[in-house]
Amino acid sequence: MFELKPLSHEAVPAALEKAYRYRLLHEPVEAESICRDILEIDADNQEALVMLVLALSDQLEEHLGTAAAEAKAALARIRDEYSRTYHAGILCERRAKAHLTRGGPRAGHIAYEWMREAMDHFDRAAAIRPHGNDDAILRWNTCVRALRSKPELVPDLQESTHHWLE
Repeated sequence: MFELKPLSHEAVPAALEKAYRYRLLHEPVEAESICRDILEIDADNQEALVMLVLALSDQLEEHLGTAAAEAKAALARIRDEYSRTYHAGILCERRAKAHLTRGGPRAGHIAYEWMREAMDHFDRAAAIRPHGNDDAILRWNTCVRALRSKPELVPDLQESTHHWLE
């Protein structure tokens, strides 16, 4: 089989820029590949880890289980608490949207739970955000608007009651 070729350390900044551009072009698989190449030579590159989480979360509609698990593993490697918490919220919000798009039984209830979890992350991120950075508040507000505008996003009262009784 073919062997992967390593990047040079000097190529990392340009590679990160390419990964960013691929995400903007809606080509998350390419962005993911670049991030993995960077992480092969710089396993702790925080920018590549964040970009990897975002590239994987861009793929949730097609690969919900595997992309979510890999993104969660990458999240755990992000050292900055604000960034880790904020991007965990992004991942949960995108999981909610993926469930809605995929549809199926209980999709609205599952999406609601993921949206609420996203809001919890954004709330925690807002509490520790850097001065002048209101990104977590913007995401929180987006979640609130989604909950208000999509009547299918509701809690599963039967499921909640069932857990409460156990």
